Amino acid sequence: MQVILHDKFDWAALNDEQVFKDLYKQYFVKLYRFAASLLHCHESAEEIVHDVLINLWKKRNSFLQIENLNTYLYVSVKNLCLNALRDSGKYSYIAIEDLYDKQFSCAIDPETLLIGKEKINDLNAVIDHLPPKCKMIFRLIKEDGLKYKQVAEILNISVKTVENQLAIAIKKLGTVYQSK
Repeated sequence: MQVILHDKFDWAALNDEQVFKDLYKQYFVKLYRFAASLLHCHESAEEIVHDVLINLWKKRNSFLQIENLNTYLYVSVKNLCLNALRDSGKYSYIAIEDLYDKQFSCAIDPETLLIGKEKINDLNAVIDHLPPKCKMIFRLIKEDGLKYKQVAEILNISVKTVENQLAIAIKKLGTVYQSK
């Protein structure tokens, strides 16, 4: 059973342990990838994501209603990562979009597989060379499936900035198809 989340989540459903396990499976990899891109430490990223999800379980009865679970989880992970960086003394002001790790490639679905390995490599090369903010926004929307408003809230920018950055990314990705 996969937990399908919309804008509002039924917190009473979290009393069912299986629902929580499904929620954990649905979010762990996305949140881990996001945390690892901020921390550059896989063990710490895993620990932070685990803590956020377990905390959600432990406090499930105290939540009245969170408007958007996606945004809540990403912001929670971001805040714990920034706290960890600050506490470790490794924190200096760097824009969050500059921290997104290059090691994660574009998610591949069945349709993308039809494009062929060469096109995928070309697309990943273009994605890797996008400006940092543009690349992070592209990945959060296209790979993680977040909405523009959610990305704007997570990164503390306007929805218009998200739209503009995604348009830049798509335009640059379009050049891969036009050049071949």
